[in-house]
Amino acid sequence: MDLQIWTWVLVGITFSLYIGIAIWSRAGSTKEFYVAGGGVSPLANGLATAADWMSAASFISMAGIISFNGYDGSVYLMGWTGGYVLLALLLAPYLRKFGKFTVPDFIGDRYYSNVARSVAVFCALIVSFTYVAGQMRGVGLVFSRFLEVNINTGVIIGMVIVLFYAVLGGMKGITYTQVAQYCVLIFAFMVPAIFISIQMTGNPIPQIGFGGQDVNGVYLLDKLDGLHRDLGFAEYTSGSKSKLDVFFITAALMVGTAGLPHVIVRFFTVKKVSDARKSAGWALLFIMILYTTAPAIAVFSRTNMIETVNNKEYKNMPSWFSTWEETGLLSFNDINNDGKIQYLADPSKNELIVDKDIMVLANPEIAGLPNWVIALVAAGGLAAALSTAAGLLLVISASVSHDLIKKMIKPDISEKGELVAARLSAVVAVCVAGYFGINPPDFVAATVALAFGLAAASFFPAIILGIFTKKMNKEGAISGMVVGVLAMLFYMLKFKFNWFGGGTKEDWWLGISPEGFGTVAMIINFIVSIIISKFTPDPPLEVQEIVTNIRIPSGVGEATHS
Repeated sequence: MDLQIWTWVLVGITFSLYIGIAIWSRAGSTKEFYVAGGGVSPLANGLATAADWMSAASFISMAGIISFNGYDGSVYLMGWTGGYVLLALLLAPYLRKFGKFTVPDFIGDRYYSNVARSVAVFCALIVSFTYVAGQMRGVGLVFSRFLEVNINTGVIIGMVIVLFYAVLGGMKGITYTQVAQYCVLIFAFMVPAIFISIQMTGNPIPQIGFGGQDVNGVYLLDKLDGLHRDLGFAEYTSGSKSKLDVFFITAALMVGTAGLPHVIVRFFTVKKVSDARKSAGWALLFIMILYTTAPAIAVFSRTNMIETVNNKEYKNMPSWFSTWEETGLLSFNDINNDGKIQYLADPSKNELIVDKDIMVLANPEIAGLPNWVIALVAAGGLAAALSTAAGLLLVISASVSHDLIKKMIKPDISEKGELVAARLSAVVAVCVAGYFGINPPDFVAATVALAFGLAAASFFPAIILGIFTKKMNKEGAISGMVVGVLAMLFYMLKFKFNWFGGGTKEDWWLGISPEGFGTVAMIINFIVSIIISKFTPDPPLEVQEIVTNIRIPSGVGEATHS
């Protein structure tokens, strides 16, 4: 079968599976809609958390950015991996014991204030919409290439699919759909990596293969360093970012992870606090499989691409080249009119523009793998993007229906009314998400990195101080969140969107990129929160007792919802 037929078959099968699961597990109550009824097993929750966590940024874009940036791209690998460990060990069990549906719910009750809840809702919406923009762009990328529709149409198709199972099934439907999506995405990620590792190094284990020798006895990383030097690029294994910026980006991604509402809410779906710890361990194992493979795919794809295209006759390029050209994500401009592709670091001489986000998707085609493997990668990319998009849409939906309507605007709303409000909120959210997917601020990983910065700047200090400091009060937490998120938004809008007079890379404060500024904003949040709390009244005694109770290790039994 040709590639498009394979793609339609595999995407059709996987989409039918997701929709079938959504129908089978549709939510009938708000508890099922928000937290899957609180009865998910640790293993299933671990699989679902891994799928929720490994978005289009992990599947499509992370290996791409490592592929182009080499050593500098490793900040995403370190930040996201370390961030999940931080979340699993430092936050998940305590938040589960608190027993709330959402992060704004925790902040509203812990800081005994609807103002705190409102600020948290605003932050959750900002973080989630920024994050979901990257997922929708990922969906559009896959559809535009493999189903031969334009990116905008691809985004709309993805919107319809994710809306169906998110609105119908809520967290219950999303959880079991994400279990299936993890299986699809990890299989799709590993199969081509194993194929290419054998092809290039003779070793079937990609994690070992990319550090080994190729068929000519040359170490693959040395070979790639040489190719980079020949083309004028920095050596693949050397870094150009300042150490300060690397540290700040890594820290922002780590602490941003610990503040991501769509990941945190996953730990509310299990029965017990001990199950939250177990599911965190399972998720880390499942995440590790992809994250240890991404650097290998980055090296394989970068080496293959340079050797396949550089100084080659344009008219003799394989069919994948022209197909990707049609998507607008790959372009060739014959500057010297010699009919050959010159891929060089010098912008005045470079004739090839490659979007970072295509590397994982194009990798099997460049390597000449079978059509079914190429189609499998398309299905995996869609699984990764849709699984995270669904989790984010649920956070947006819950923030509006539960935290705003139920907790603040109309406390006497019936459960049925709240469920209707949640589903209507999801419909509006997916439409807004689709708009951002069609008009994204940057490539997938960079867009998602901004969401992590926003989460670091807003939620992380409030959650950490709320768990580990009895004396942190509402005045301190609210002030810190407001100042932190506004600082991050200002920096992001100034240097990413050229607002407030704009600015170039040379204008970055202390050389810190927008992706790394979340760490600075987080520090500002901590400082403001602590200082304000010192000059304002202590929290009520009952709140301080709740904080003490959250940290009691005996909390391995049932946690209650309120």
